[in-house]
Amino acid sequence: IVSEEWLRARGDVNSLPVGVEREFIDDSEYPISVPWDGILVEDPDHPADIVARVRRVLEVLHGDDAEKVERELVEELGVGELREFIGSPSGFFEAHLKTYSKSRRKAPIYWPLSTASGGYTVWIYYPRLGADTLFTVIDKYLQPKIAVVERELAELSVDGSRSRSRQKRFDLLTRDIGELRQFADEIKRITNLPYTPDHDDGVPICAAPLWQLFRHSGWSSYCRDIWEKLEAGSFDWSHLAFAIWPDRVRAKAAGDRSIAIAHGI
Repeated sequence: IVSEEWLRARGDVNSLPVGVEREFIDDSEYPISVPWDGILVEDPDHPADIVARVRRVLEVLHGDDAEKVERELVEELGVGELREFIGSPSGFFEAHLKTYSKSRRKAPIYWPLSTASGGYTVWIYYPRLGADTLFTVIDKYLQPKIAVVERELAELSVDGSRSRSRQKRFDLLTRDIGELRQFADEIKRITNLPYTPDHDDGVPICAAPLWQLFRHSGWSSYCRDIWEKLEAGSFDWSHLAFAIWPDRVRAKAAGDRSIAIAHGI
């Protein structure tokens, strides 16, 4: 990561500093832990919890006033707590989607992939999206989470006379484990398409196969529409279409030079 001295020497974010050597610092020296895989989760028990990361940023920026700033922020947002704003489809993501939309084009760079009820959400940073991202979601985040929930369920199952609160917890975990497994199965299905995102295709096409995992109805519907057009062959110039339907795209390329050029065939 570039040093603080180098960053502060810039006149603005679009220009490089003059007369300052570009020094670097190690990741461990940076005040905030960077998720290099481009993934954060909504899970207070996980070190990559997105709310905990936001609070860490507030601590770095505001020091002892961090809690006060967070309270003011929450009040201004009109929510009970920060996690409520980040976790609600009508909260942070809707604001982000509006910011990253122009005319008919929508291109959010933070993608919340969720279980059906929203009990567990994985946030993907689009600029870091690659062919291995969904495999990382499964191996590094989903499978460990499923294991944790399974262990707690097993412990509660041993208790034959559960209190009302423990029964409520048992019922919640039973729902969660089913949704987590469905979530993992859907991601595995997508990876087997195969899912090989290419940034040259653009955000909508890269996000389209994931449409069922978005809880924001408007964005999910938009992605579903793009996916249906992909299936129908409307975007056969895209790398994703060539990866999923190579025979169809090759056949079309035989009579369409622009398609052939797009794929180098």
